[in-house]
Amino acid sequence: MDLSKDDYINHLIDEIKKIDYIKAEDIPNIELYMDQVTTYMDKHLKSNIRDKDDKMLTKTMINNYTKNDLLPPPNKKKYSKEHMILLIFIYYFKNILSITDIQNILNPLTEAYYQSDKGIDLENIYTEVFGLEKEHIDLLVKDVLKKHTRSKSTFEEAPEEDKDFLTTFSMICMLSFDVYMKKAIIERLIDSTFVKHNEQKHKKKKEAEKASSKEE
Repeated sequence: MDLSKDDYINHLIDEIKKIDYIKAEDIPNIELYMDQVTTYMDKHLKSNIRDKDDKMLTKTMINNYTKNDLLPPPNKKKYSKEHMILLIFIYYFKNILSITDIQNILNPLTEAYYQSDKGIDLENIYTEVFGLEKEHIDLLVKDVLKKHTRSKSTFEEAPEEDKDFLTTFSMICMLSFDVYMKKAIIERLIDSTFVKHNEQKHKKKKEAEKASSKEE
């Protein structure tokens, strides 16, 4: 590492601050073909990739999302702005959640707000939640700096040549535990809210079908 540890952490934080989400007003308000969708995502999410050869979303991924009921089918092979919004949600969720969990989150959202006439739609929801980004980035930066400071105080008795490796390992462990705990909270929120919602909906559907069959 050419930079000192402190300088490198500051460099990483500067990079994090540059990461931006796709704003709703920047998403095309016209329907796009698959190639246009993947090209758009590659261009606008490239700051998130780890390797320059990584792809944001591939045709196969998008087709699988439709097959797994994560994404409504395209209209004559064209994807709307609402499709794009759902794909962005999927892109972020898929890095930490299972397909089943993403289904449990997005299915009720899509059923209630996709092509909605309620006065609130997917674009409203997207703008609201991603509008919290600046505040969250500031909190994230403070937390990373705090963990970095704490990691530097570990392994004080280790040989000098091992300290950089061990203190970096300490920081990775602290960050990983943070991700692990937040993931556990997310999964419990899904189970208590979205899974429960889906189960109640399924139960009502079964009762309606049963009542309908009796009437016949």
